[in-house]
Amino acid sequence: MTTDAVALTQALIRCPSVTPQEGGAIELMDQLLSEAGFVTQRCDRNGIANLFARWGQGRNGRTFGFNGHTDVVPVGDPADWTYPPFSAEIVDGVMYGRGACDMKSGVAAFAAAAIDFVRDTPPDGSIAIAITGDEEGDGVDGTDAILDWMQANGERMDHCLVGEPTSPENMGEMMKIGRRGSMSAWITATGCQGHSAYPHRALNPLPPLVKFLDRLASRELDQGTDHFDPSTLAIVTIDTGNPANNVIPAKATACVNIRFNDAHNSGELTDWLQREAQQISRETGVTVDMRIKVSGESFVTPPGELSDLIAAAAQAETGRTPELSTTGGTSDARFVKNHCPVVEFGLVGQSMHQVDECVKVEQIEQLKAIYTRILHGYFPNAG
Repeated sequence: MTTDAVALTQALIRCPSVTPQEGGAIELMDQLLSEAGFVTQRCDRNGIANLFARWGQGRNGRTFGFNGHTDVVPVGDPADWTYPPFSAEIVDGVMYGRGACDMKSGVAAFAAAAIDFVRDTPPDGSIAIAITGDEEGDGVDGTDAILDWMQANGERMDHCLVGEPTSPENMGEMMKIGRRGSMSAWITATGCQGHSAYPHRALNPLPPLVKFLDRLASRELDQGTDHFDPSTLAIVTIDTGNPANNVIPAKATACVNIRFNDAHNSGELTDWLQREAQQISRETGVTVDMRIKVSGESFVTPPGELSDLIAAAAQAETGRTPELSTTGGTSDARFVKNHCPVVEFGLVGQSMHQVDECVKVEQIEQLKAIYTRILHGYFPNAG
């Protein structure tokens, strides 16, 4: 008897687990893994549902971990979907539904692989599974909460695979060995309101703000590093909220987003932003204040045992050797990297977050087969 990853994906999609709602998905996985002999523990925090499950004794032998999420982004207008977004309809070998690609199929694939593996070939070590309901949200009470619980209770993973979609077009063509850091700065420039016909009686915050933004955007942060493309800064909003054409506003706001590689950290970049803001204030008399939020630091897991293991399994099942990449946005690997070496590998990500999100059924089965090969390679003495 084998665990059907396709049927499990359907069952998960039918749980309406739009962040931060659990929707029954974590409960489903808790029951499934418990029945398969895993010891499970809910690690809920601040209303967010999280699950940690372990097969084997964590202090005996090595522990391989899987990480993923069951929460999904909103569906938008359900009328725009060809099939209901939580129906998990299969049409012509393609399964449709919110989370089909990102990433309920990934959770189903690694859970099914792990369950069958420990039943058929018990390993000389442990398998840990960490599933969160807070990856698509702020993330502060998701995987991070699970890792906090693990640290407090003496649990560990030696290596971890995050099952996010990683391939642009074809199964097996890419894995993520790191991610860029991400941070945003919300900027407020404050001057003095006045009549546009008498600009000398006002202190217009807009020219200093524009000058400040130009300095930031014109700065070459770096030329890239061994594993990363050059860091980037994008101006994403500029606003005054001013409906009148004869009024100089008192305030203007803007937001910039920085995606940075391992040549930087958020502290250094924050210091740079603050220095530039102070310089503009000294030059113009306009006060420039900032609120900064760091979504994650840059990190890289150097190529080696883990990436080689994943590459060999992917090549065996797909005929492709995955490219080692650090592209894309943030993921929960940014939390796991503080605990153990981590690599991301999963499905083709073309439809994630889109209307009619979907996955080819054969790719779910293929992903389960790849994860199974990874477990056999990690535990060569299993059985």
